[in-house]
Amino acid sequence: MSTITTDDVRHLAQLSNLQLADDEVENLRADIESILGYIAQLAELDTTGVDPTYQVTGLENVWRDDKVQESGVSREQLLQLAPEEAGHSVKVPKVL
Repeated sequence: MSTITTDDVRHLAQLSNLQLADDEVENLRADIESILGYIAQLAELDTTGVDPTYQVTGLENVWRDDKVQESGVSREQLLQLAPEEAGHSVKVPKVL
């Protein structure tokens, strides 16, 4: 495991646009090292045969079938309502 230096913490703070006092930098350095140490412990676990857990509440997505519903209005009628038309489609301003 690599050691986190105060320079590393200051660089992360700069990238995150955070202003940290010297004591905060040292506390954060120690916290980050603890977190990385815990992650290193988790990496050593043997998870062979363990199914990934995606949902623990038992909820499921409910999907409906896509069905075309005829509205009785033709494409031509809708295009007549549009301010501008181009290639049988409604022309809209560019959005960048």
